[in-house]
Amino acid sequence: MTNILPAVRSLKDFEKLVDSPYKELALLDIHIGHLESHMKTMHDHGFKVYIHLDLIRGLSVSTEALEFIQQNFKPYGIITTRGKMVSKAKSLKMKTILRVFLIDSASVEKSIELIRQTEPDLIEVLPGTVPKMIHFFSNVQNVDVIAGGLIETVQEVEHAIQAGAKFVTTSKTDLWFR
Repeated sequence: MTNILPAVRSLKDFEKLVDSPYKELALLDIHIGHLESHMKTMHDHGFKVYIHLDLIRGLSVSTEALEFIQQNFKPYGIITTRGKMVSKAKSLKMKTILRVFLIDSASVEKSIELIRQTEPDLIEVLPGTVPKMIHFFSNVQNVDVIAGGLIETVQEVEHAIQAGAKFVTTSKTDLWFR
């Protein structure tokens, strides 16, 4: 399914993608000591990798850390909840995904302001099971949306796409090949 952005947490998960039609993925929850070998393996197989900066264990999220990641591991892009990191990544010519948590009206307003300030390439709306907010950001705010978080069924994927999500990110590997 081309509207899935596989969220990979291990090389075991990645191995399921090697002979698939996917060529982009999100790398989540990795130890800094494993990043070099994981990125080499993924690049060797022709994948464009978005690294989730906030979920790299052993590395603080800072502009210096982002420069180190970009220089040493050459990700296609980054995922982060921090506007400062989106701005820095854009200056380094990296693709950006801003992850926003929509839990109440105040978080929606803060997200709108952060999107306006940073102009990310994509936003990831969490939880991704809220079609109303996917529609709002993709159609009213005119921002490309990724639905993520709590996506566990084919029906949830379909609802997110119908609401306007460009992609759905999920670590549920059975949904990658439905």
